[in-house]
Amino acid sequence: MIDILFIVLIFFIVSSEFKKKREVLKIELPTVREVPSDTIADARSILAVDRDGAIRLDDLTVPNIKLLKAYLSAYVKENPGRKLELEADKEVSLEQLVAVWDALTEAGIEIKDVPARIQLPAENAENE
Repeated sequence: MIDILFIVLIFFIVSSEFKKKREVLKIELPTVREVPSDTIADARSILAVDRDGAIRLDDLTVPNIKLLKAYLSAYVKENPGRKLELEADKEVSLEQLVAVWDALTEAGIEIKDVPARIQLPAENAENE
């Protein structure tokens, strides 16, 4: 019986294939800094949200998130063709972002038309 087990063991060792190391393919995706551009696609107004919850619409400071809908509605009336861009700090809570998106929707601005940029903290942005 031991002879049969020994022969089966030798058979499995000889017939098995060992895994080979696979080459890792390095892919470097282009960043905005690497893509040359001579023209600006659209001039957009900035809707900025910092980590403390302070909201700015261009040069105006919105005192409260609950008033953002009114500010955005007035903005749309005064600037009918101008588009918005959302700049959010990396440490902004999801609750604040959802509140901003709700205010945009209630003011009649579609979220898909407002691109978002996430601002990294100053110390991390310098290292990249």
